[in-house]
Amino acid sequence: MKRLLYLAAGLVCVGLAYLGVLLPGLPTTPWVLLAGYCFSRSSPRLERWLKRSPVFGRLLRDWEEHRGIRRPVKVLAVCLVVTVVTLSIVLSGLPVWVKCVIGGLAAVGVCTIVFVVPTIPRAKNRVHGPNKSSGP
Repeated sequence: MKRLLYLAAGLVCVGLAYLGVLLPGLPTTPWVLLAGYCFSRSSPRLERWLKRSPVFGRLLRDWEEHRGIRRPVKVLAVCLVVTVVTLSIVLSGLPVWVKCVIGGLAAVGVCTIVFVVPTIPRAKNRVHGPNKSSGP
C-alpha cells in the first residue's frame, strides 16, 4: 500500500513538474525532486526513466550529485518569474491588493531561488578534460 501511495505521488509530481515547464508561475524543480524521491521508494523503472528524461534528467542528476542547481537554470527561472509576474501585474485588471500579493509572493520565490537554493560551483559545471592520471 505504501509503495502504491509513493507511486501515485510520484506520478502527480511529474505532472506538476511538466505543468511547471509550461507555466512560469509554477515551479518545476521541487516537483522533479519530489517525484525522484517518490519513485526511488516505489518504482526503480520510473526512477530510471525520470533520470534519463531529456527534460528533467540533468536537473535531477545535478541535485543528487551536487545538491544544487546550475547558474543558467537559476537565471532562466528568475527571468521567467519576473517577466510573467510583471506582465500579470501591469496588464491585469486585478485589485491593487491582489497585485501586491502577487508581487510579494514573486519576491519570496525569487529570493528563494537566489539565496536558498544552492548554486553548483562553476568548476563542477565544466566537463572535465582528459584523465590526468593516464600516462603520456
